[in-house]
Amino acid sequence: MTKKIIAVFTGNRAEYGLQYPILKAIDAHPDLEYRLIVSGAHLDDNFGRTLDEIRADGFDIHETVDIKVPDDTLRATAYAIGSGVIAIAEALARVNPDIFVVYADRFEGFAAVIAGSQTNVPVAHIEGGDLTEGGALDDSVRHAMSKLAHLHFTTNQQASNRVIGMGEEPWRVHTVGFPMIDMILDGNFASREDVLAQYKLDPTRPIIVFTQHSVTTLFDAAEDQLRPSLEGLAKFSREFKAQVILTYPNNDAGGRHIYSMLEDVMQDAPEGFQLHRSLGRYNYHGLLALAQTPEINVVCAGNSSSGIKESPAFGCPCVNIGTRQLGRLRAENVLDAPYEKEAIFEALKTAALDPAFRKKSRESANPYGMGDAGIKIAKILAETELGEGLIIKKMLLKGEVNEGWHR
Repeated sequence: MTKKIIAVFTGNRAEYGLQYPILKAIDAHPDLEYRLIVSGAHLDDNFGRTLDEIRADGFDIHETVDIKVPDDTLRATAYAIGSGVIAIAEALARVNPDIFVVYADRFEGFAAVIAGSQTNVPVAHIEGGDLTEGGALDDSVRHAMSKLAHLHFTTNQQASNRVIGMGEEPWRVHTVGFPMIDMILDGNFASREDVLAQYKLDPTRPIIVFTQHSVTTLFDAAEDQLRPSLEGLAKFSREFKAQVILTYPNNDAGGRHIYSMLEDVMQDAPEGFQLHRSLGRYNYHGLLALAQTPEINVVCAGNSSSGIKESPAFGCPCVNIGTRQLGRLRAENVLDAPYEKEAIFEALKTAALDPAFRKKSRESANPYGMGDAGIKIAKILAETELGEGLIIKKMLLKGEVNEGWHR
């Protein structure tokens, strides 16, 4: 039997970490072979250039697609999508896959889905149907990607309901859970001893792991949104001798302003601050896993979706800052704070130092599944019948008129 060729697209470090269990499951499946197409921030020195991390995980890189983002504006993002469609279409022509797997809601992934759908390559979209109503372009891009895709792998039942509510045929929609949970349950992350040593951390002092991305519809306000976060972190560090690990944002519009500001802050940062372009998934999860030791007061802070979706698996308290993750399904370990220094300080104090909240965080239920998402996805990819039935989509919303439009 000829194996199906599954192309997998990755455009940045966070997305790759989420795809790792899927790649492993595809690689292990007897009826599948993967072809990895790497692009975006993976190739950008400014954002941590993470090709070596992928190779260190044992994966072959079959295509590299350099998507140029000429400057830090939304116009540049539109330019990148356009050039990305062309370059990814060319890569797909060389790879000639049976199915093309694309993750989530970023502009590189949007370009990938357009390239696949317009060249009659069946697209499998992961994490469709989620909501983030806080001003980023993620919702619009994510839902557009869902309508271009042919298979849908969602992280929760609410998301599946939304995708079906868009008129997608239910047989195309599969609720598989959050793939990253697979790796977390496998213990695939750095040990407590390793991360404490690598980042020179004192386990008796609070530890804050911080990432803040721009809100793309308000990208020109990125610095104003970041400033109260840094002020709140500095105050918390001074008063409680906290250790703060800052990481670079992703390469959305406004991202360059953020990392420039982070580097400026480090010139006169409080004792205990450190800045890294990329922690890597292995070490990042190792840091969050410190929360599994009740005596170590670690907090995930900022506005990354990983704080919402990954921290509950470790029982790690999360301080979610600002509007970027508004509407995102979340567990009880998440505290929300506006872009205000004192509010952020108080949320950090509760998350790091309140024993009752830390206990609740360790015991909170995770709404994003309990593992085996990668295996489920590989199984469905192997069993999905190729051909016109997969490519030709039907809209199930009839749009009948009965005293106005209704479903």
